[in-house]
Parts: sequence; structure tokens; C-alpha cells
Amino acid sequence: MEHCFLGLQAGCADHCDPIGELLTVHCSLCTVHCSLFYNLAMRVTVGVSGGIAAYKAAELVRALQRQALEVHVVMTAAACRFVQPLTFSSLTGNRVITSLWDDAAGGAGDTAAEQNGIEHIGEAQWAEALVVAPATANVLAKFAHGIADDFLTTMYLATTAPVLVAPAMNVNMWNHPATQANVEMLRQRGVRVVEPGTGDLACGMVGTGRMAEPDAIADAVLRALGRRHDMAGEVVLVTAGGTREALDPVRFLGNRSSGKMGYALAEAAQSRGAKVILVSGPTALHPPAHCELMKVITADEMREAVLKRMAEATMVVKAAAVADYRPVAVSAQKLKRTGPMTLELAPTEDILAEVVRRRRPGQLIVGFAAETNDSMANGRAKLAAKGADAIVVNDVTADGVGIEAETNAATFLTATTSIELAEMPKRQLADRILDEILALRRPRPLMVEMDEDDDLKSRQDRVLGDAVLPARRQLIVE
Repeated sequence: MEHCFLGLQAGCADHCDPIGELLTVHCSLCTVHCSLFYNLAMRVTVGVSGGIAAYKAAELVRALQRQALEVHVVMTAAACRFVQPLTFSSLTGNRVITSLWDDAAGGAGDTAAEQNGIEHIGEAQWAEALVVAPATANVLAKFAHGIADDFLTTMYLATTAPVLVAPAMNVNMWNHPATQANVEMLRQRGVRVVEPGTGDLACGMVGTGRMAEPDAIADAVLRALGRRHDMAGEVVLVTAGGTREALDPVRFLGNRSSGKMGYALAEAAQSRGAKVILVSGPTALHPPAHCELMKVITADEMREAVLKRMAEATMVVKAAAVADYRPVAVSAQKLKRTGPMTLELAPTEDILAEVVRRRRPGQLIVGFAAETNDSMANGRAKLAAKGADAIVVNDVTADGVGIEAETNAATFLTATTSIELAEMPKRQLADRILDEILALRRPRPLMVEMDEDDDLKSRQDRVLGDAVLPARRQLIVE
């Protein structure tokens, strides 16, 4: 199954959820209309070999999915003795490959059976990374010596993608010169080894041989892929720059915002796999590549654009410096110098407050606050008054940071936390802000601890009970 945010296109009603929650990839109407396909997830194959740590591969699959990676699973025959393929097919929504031969496909001449003979080539070409966890001494030896007698070892020889292995075995097996020689040979060939940990082993011994933690393996996969891709599937609406409120055909009320922070956020989100809609006030900046640009001038135009597009967005990052007031009367002609002048100003619409009022269950709303005094107190007050989930506070009085500068510093406030983000380039700070926002909705771990009287089947049953795909969530940031 793939996630879809549209589903209200003409003719799609029978295929998609009204709020665009789930659709099958075989819906031809949706593949035409739905915006999911703008940025497909990066693809990883997880190889599972036969060791007691095979059950931890389920958590690795979930850790990779939390990074918006599409996951396929290949299991050796021995791995199927420890964990049933149903576990992984339930988690991934994809068929689990367990053999070079598809015995269930039928006899000779069956098309599926014939095609399966070269499936290891297709899977090797599909995957952008292959990670084997756990990697037993047997699999490491086969990889090192080019033995290809099952699907996983054959795929290893056929792939040109980065390969990672997470060894897991008895401490004496790990320390054996043959195993160490095999691991060193794989390293020399470019295979990345996620080192095993030290501690209590399943055999009752203590030492090195525990498979690395799933999150650590997932981080290694992301490094091998060369970039984070944890926002694939997101549609991010970013506002940037200052707004201008006309006083006459020549003059306007504005502010010193350069738009650099908002543009940095747009670029960071796009580089992490998101589709980005950039609503920008007047700036001298070039928009990041592959972002959809909407140009506005006034606060009302910004409000209209945000409300028009927020329904399709999963995250709205409202970094624009929106005017708080506008002139009540706009002169049709340039105002002449005639002496003292009094301007009557009216407040503009509070876009953040309106977004909060329109929020749906599951939406996350984060605000920005540029302050010149009592930054933390004012930030906390805005957090409470607006009903937001978090506020990013900027002290714009510090030298060399903030408005018009290339660097910035901030404090990420929530109801219970205060996270200092030290001075850094705005592009780097953009990634840190996105990190903190994503952390607010991080899923709970899948792993379950095994009691002494627990067996593998009962543990697998509990894992399957947790194998429910999360509903789509929205993040809205001002």
C-alpha cells in the first residue's frame, strides 16, 4: 500500500480515502492524479539470515520505514526457522523473498516461475542499498568467497548498490580467525560493517557478538545512501520573506526580513525528500530548485495562499515576517510632504491563530517568534496564547545573527522542554529545526522484551499486533 493525500479527484472516489489516507499502487486513476509520486522513497532491501537476532530485524524494518524508506525483505531458509515471513510481509506490505525458486507458482511453463529465475537480478537492480541483519558467520563466509547458493547470496553478487552487514553470533565464532579474515576481506571490497555490540549473548556467554541496535543500523544505511530522506512523502508549505502593506503607490510599511531563514527551510525540506510549496514575500533570493513558488506581497495575500494550500500540506513552515498592522486608508496618489502626519493602522489577520482554529486531529502546529526583549517569557506567552505545540524563538538583537544575517540562533520551545540551538549557518539551523519538529511525532519503538518463559511464536504474535501502519500526520509551523 502507498499513502495518498488526494483522493478527491474526479473518478478517484472509489479508490481513495476521502482524506487521502491509503490507496493501492494498482489504482491507475490515482497514479495519474495523486501527488505522492512526485518524490518516491529510496529503496532498501533487508537481508535476514538465520540467527536468534533475526527477530530484531523487524525493528530494523520499522526504523528504516520511519526514515521514509521503502523496504523489501529477503530471508534465508534458516531465518525462516526463527521468524515467519508473514512478520515482514505484514510490516512492509511487500512479498518476502525466501528462495530462488517459487515452488508455489506452479509447474514448468508457469510464467511467474520462469520470471522468478532472474528475480535476484531484478531485486539487485531495484535496491539502492542492501543491508544484512543479522549477518551470521555462514553468510559472511559466503559473501567473502563468492558462494551463491540461495537468493540472498546470489543477490549480493548481482548488486552494485552499497552493502552493509550487521554481524551477530557467538563471541568465539566472532573472534575466530576465519570470521575475522572474512570480515576484513569484505571491508576491503567496500562492504560496510556495522560492528556488533558487547554484552550478554543468547548462548549464555558474555562478549562481542550482539547485533547492533536497529536505530544504529538504520543510521548506517542512511549514511551509505549519502543523504537523509526522512521527509519523503511530506508536502511542506513554507512561507518566507516580509510582507508589505501599501501606504500609497510608492511607499509601504514593511520590515527588514531577507527571507533567508524561510528559504533555508524550504531547501532543507526539499533535500530531505519533501515536496515544497514556497509562499514568499518580496525578496532578492532565488528559490531553491524543484520548489513550487507562490509570490505574494501583503499579509492578506499570504493568508489567502496559506489557507488555500494548507489542506494538501503535511507541514506548513511559516517563517515569513508577516506585518501585524496595515494602513486603514491607502492613498491613490503619492502623499506629499505637508508637515506632520498621523497614520491610522488596523491589525492584520492572525494567520497562526486561524491555522490553529482550523487544525484537524493529529496536526502539529509550531510557531516562530522574533523577540527583542524577554525572549523566553514572550515565547512562552505566545506558545500558550496561540495554542501551538512548539515555538521557535529568535533573539533578533544579537550582533551578526537573525534578520538579514547569514547565521542564526534559536530556542525550540514546547510545553515541557526548551532546546537551545546555538549560532550556526541558517541552512544548518533549518535542518536542526526540522529535526526537532520530526522528533515531536516520532513513533514508539516496536521492540518487545522477551520474558524467560516467552517463546518465539508469542513474541512474533506481539510484533504482528503492533504492525499497523501509522496514519498520515500533518505538521504546521509558523
